[in-house]
Parts: sequence; structure tokens; C-alpha cells
Amino acid sequence: MVGPNGSGKSTLIKGIIGLLKPLGGSFTVSMDQTVAYLPQHSELDRSFPARVKDLVALGLWQRCGLLGRHQPEDRKKVSGALTAVGLDGFGDRPLDTLSGGQLQRARFARVLVQDANLILLDEPFNAVDEKTIRDLIALIQGWRAEGRTVVTVVHDLDLVRSSFPEALLLARRPIAWGPTAETVTPKNMQRARLFQEAWDDDAPWCAPAIRVRPGRAA
Repeated sequence: MVGPNGSGKSTLIKGIIGLLKPLGGSFTVSMDQTVAYLPQHSELDRSFPARVKDLVALGLWQRCGLLGRHQPEDRKKVSGALTAVGLDGFGDRPLDTLSGGQLQRARFARVLVQDANLILLDEPFNAVDEKTIRDLIALIQGWRAEGRTVVTVVHDLDLVRSSFPEALLLARRPIAWGPTAETVTPKNMQRARLFQEAWDDDAPWCAPAIRVRPGRAA
């Protein structure tokens, strides 16, 4: 999912999972669909006194409950997820000791243990190093190969073109949707920019039509 800042990408994701109620229309999610949601970095309090494995284990809450006791197989899942994202041995590390890339790997490990078939990722590559981005892209491609649906908000258009086969271009409304090569085009991006600017209070067409001469009252 791509589009200018403020075009509604995060809003759409939050509507899908029920955090926001649509003012019009509706969202339909199959009853047998399990959903995993990875919010933006800014929505995580890194100062909270928790360990990496505690963060990852939150992905098990639907089965164990937020205060449920974890069984040996649960701890095995958490350990396996940390290994899968390249954080083997990081389980007891406090969250505030991790780099941005390490923290994002831990958050992806939480998604892994959820074992969902619909995965929503809101700007997962912001403030993340190139090596981590490549590794996270490999995880996403693995999910797709398993038949899972992955919806990702991405700002880097080159990354979208190289790694995501389909794209939705938003600018307060859908501008284009389909194969990425046909959606993320200069023409469509120009349409999105112009439509988005039309909502800006400083847009040229919003300027007053009557200009007052100096020294005269309107």
C-alpha cells in the first residue's frame, strides 16, 4: 500500500482490524481468518521494562490470554521465532538495549508466533538498516509462499517495485490497484499527488479569488 503522507494508509489498516469505525462502507473479514497487526514503531513504548521474549510472547495472547501461563511448547515457539529473525540468544535482553533494526526483528518474531493468515504491517521498514530490510522482506516472501495474505504500508517505491507484486495507491481514495508495474507509474503518482494536494488548505485553488489592494479594506 503506497501513497502520499496523510493519504489514509494507516487509517485503512486500522479500519480492517477494527481499531477505527468507518464513516461509510464496511470491512468484511472471514470468520476463520486470523489477523496479525504490526503497528508503526512510534506506537511502542521502548522504556517499558520488558524483555525481548516477553514482547514476542504477546503474539500468543489469543491462545494463552494476556496473563496466561506459557507451556513448554509456547516457549519453544518464542525461541524458534527469535532464531528465525536472527535474534537467537536475545530473549533475555531488555527492549531498551536493542537497536532499531533489532527491535523490528523482535516485533516480526511476535507476528511469527501468531501464525496468522492475514498479516498487516504498517511502515515496517522505517528507521531500519538495509540488512534488516532484506531479511524482513525474505520473511514476507516466505509468508506469501505459504499462502498468507500480507498487506504492507511502504514509502520506498523502489522497494515496492522490486519486492511486492501488487500495489494499492491511495490519496484519500483509491487511485489505482493491481500489478505493481501497472499501479506505481509516474502518471498514477502524479494523479495521487494532485488529488492529495487538493485537500491541503494551502492548495493554489483554495487561494482567495479577490485580492485586496494595499491600503484598501475588503
